[in-house]
Amino acid sequence: MSERNGFLFCADPLRISRPDPQFGGEVAAVRAAGGRTALLDHDALLAGDAAGSVARVARDSGPYWYRGWMIPSGRYAELEAALAERGCALLTGAVGYRRAHELPGWYEVFDGLTPRSVWCALTAGAPPPGGDELAGLAAPLGPGPGIVKDFVKSRKHEWHEACYVPELADREQLAAVAGRFMELQGPFLAGGLVLRSFEPFVAGGEARVWWVDGEAVLVTAHPDTPDSTPVPELPSLRAAVGRLGLRWVTTDLALREDGVWRVVEVGDGQVSGLPAGAEAGELFAALAAAGAR
Repeated sequence: MSERNGFLFCADPLRISRPDPQFGGEVAAVRAAGGRTALLDHDALLAGDAAGSVARVARDSGPYWYRGWMIPSGRYAELEAALAERGCALLTGAVGYRRAHELPGWYEVFDGLTPRSVWCALTAGAPPPGGDELAGLAAPLGPGPGIVKDFVKSRKHEWHEACYVPELADREQLAAVAGRFMELQGPFLAGGLVLRSFEPFVAGGEARVWWVDGEAVLVTAHPDTPDSTPVPELPSLRAAVGRLGLRWVTTDLALREDGVWRVVEVGDGQVSGLPAGAEAGELFAALAAAGAR
C-alpha cells in the first residue's frame, strides 16, 4: 500500500498530548483509513507562536492535511512556513486556503451560482464605513434586501440586529446593521465587510458538499441543521469547483423558492464542520489516499 497522507489535528487545549475530543471520531476515521496523525497547538498558533504550535510534528514526516478549528489566513501562512522549517508541507498551501476560506477568493468562480456580492477590505478594529461609503458600496446590488457579513462569517443568529438589511437603499438602516455587525465581530472581523443580495430559500436547511480533487465525495447536512439533509443538484457546481482548482473544499447549498439550487458559501474543507452523526469514513479515506499534486 502506498504511503498515506498525514492529518494535523488540533490538540486538546487541556491536555496537549492528545487530540481535541471534538475531532475524536475523525481521528478514528483517519486511522482506519491508514492515515498518519500529528497534533497542532491551535492556541499557540493564534498567539503568534507558529514554531511552538508544531513542536509535536515529527521532522520530515511528509505532507499533511490540516483538520481543526478555523485559522485566520495570515496565521495559516505562518503555519505553512513553520512546517516547512520542519521539512513538512501542507497539502493545501496558504494561497489556496485564503482563496477557499474568504469570499473574495472564490466569488468570481461561482458568479451566477451565488447571490450577488460586493465588499471592501477593512482591518479588525477599524471604524465602520460612513453612510456615503456604504451607499456607494451597495449601489451595484440595486434596491432590495441584503445581508451583511465579513469575508468568512455572518452573524445570522443576530439576524435583524447585525445581519439582515430589509432595504439596502435605506442608508440609515444599512449603516445601523453594518455598524452593529462590526461592533460584535470586534477583533475577529475577517478581511473586511461584504454586502450580499438576499435570496429567499425554502425552509429545511442547507446541504454541505465535500469535494476532494474536484469530485463530490460526501454530502451532509449543514452543522446548524444536522437533522435535515437536502439532496442538491451538482452538475453546474462541479464545473465551478473544477475551475476553482483547489483540492479539498466544501460548498453549502440551499434551494431558492423558485426551485434553483444556490451556493450560499464556499469553504476550505480543512476547517469546515461536520454535522453531528455524519458518517465521514469515505471522506477521510479519499483524503488519506489523495496523491500529491
